[in-house]
Amino acid sequence: MTALNHVRVIASNTFREAVRDRVLYNLVVFMLLITGCAIFLGELTAGQESRTIVNIGLSAMLLFGVFIAIFVGVGLVSKEIEKKTLYTVFSKPVRRGEFIVGKYLGLCLTLLVNVAVMGLGVSIALLFVGGGSLSISIWGAIVLIFFELALITAVAVLFSSFSSPALSALLTFLIFVIGHFSSSLRDLAQNLGSNAAQWLFGAIYYLLPNFSHFEFVSHAAHGRVPSGSYLALALLYALAYIAVVIAVTALIFRRRNLK
Repeated sequence: MTALNHVRVIASNTFREAVRDRVLYNLVVFMLLITGCAIFLGELTAGQESRTIVNIGLSAMLLFGVFIAIFVGVGLVSKEIEKKTLYTVFSKPVRRGEFIVGKYLGLCLTLLVNVAVMGLGVSIALLFVGGGSLSISIWGAIVLIFFELALITAVAVLFSSFSSPALSALLTFLIFVIGHFSSSLRDLAQNLGSNAAQWLFGAIYYLLPNFSHFEFVSHAAHGRVPSGSYLALALLYALAYIAVVIAVTALIFRRRNLK
């Protein structure tokens, strides 16, 4: 088998494991509940039903997508070691880098299905309250949400390659939070006038992922659609960052003692 086939098989097995673990089913049920709550809250805000559904629905989509990315991603390696299945995989001509890439793509496929189903749920809720135009225009924001989830998944897999699941989850969540405020922290440091603060927050801004590139929920609630160039730049940023993170992950995992 070629390297591409190895990656494809590992990715499909990872996706099937997620299905067996009922990751998809539980999230779909929860999203339906969230959508129902959004409709109920929309009725309390006269004339704002559609905006309320978009804000709550897409925010919930991101939040629970992050939970999947973190809590499934950080266990991708440790779970295989505990179950002893990792040794079976490496008894075959499979490289560690191929294993990491396959696991990552399998989890991304899981997230893609989740995002698509949840997006469909939000669209149906919008149609229910008469927000037909928004039910279509929100998909640009949903694409950006998936880009963000793919990036945070890469970070989770990186930490899982050398640390415990608990520490990996904590570090990934911190990166997620900081990544949403890195621009604000840099602006704050510039206003303070401290060279040390400017250097520190400048490093955070350029080294850690900047998730503000993918924030479009509030715009989507007002019917705005990201332009093709905006989506292209966001995709290029995500792909470049993911490529670097996965390459570093493969390098670390290649040198890790699995005994």
